[in-house]
Amino acid sequence: MLPESTNGAGGTSGGGLAVPMAWLCAEYLADEVLRAAALVAPGSLEYRAGLQALALTVHLSEEPDGPEGAWGAGRTDAWLRHTAYDRPWPPWVEEQLAARRTGGGDGPDLALAESAWRRLRDTWVRAADLDGGTADALECPVDEDEQIWLPAWKLGLPLAHLSLHLR
Repeated sequence: MLPESTNGAGGTSGGGLAVPMAWLCAEYLADEVLRAAALVAPGSLEYRAGLQALALTVHLSEEPDGPEGAWGAGRTDAWLRHTAYDRPWPPWVEEQLAARRTGGGDGPDLALAESAWRRLRDTWVRAADLDGGTADALECPVDEDEQIWLPAWKLGLPLAHLSLHLR
């Protein structure tokens, strides 16, 4: 019996299993960064949102075949730029996913990346309003008692960015 996680005729693609290695590597790197930063408890909703946001950033920043080397200053800088507060992250994710889709590549990696993006975009969480700063932001930059509904990526992206800085 052939495993169900295979592609192509006869259940294989080029004689091997279709394993989403690029996505798994991106998710592993994201997990490593978030655990090292220790800002939120692993397994929490915030952690999962940060993990998916950072894994998407890492995966979509790389070539479709996956990362070529280990940590590099240039790669970390690129991830920091993509996750920065003033950057339009959702449109960038949509553009990168569309480019991979039209390029016809990325196989199971693309499916996992699209699934992560759908979860981040479509899951709404109740959290402190990070965008609701006032003129006297130095006294109380965020009122944690004032909570609003926001998409999970808005919770995960700042966590991913801060974790990268602390790395």
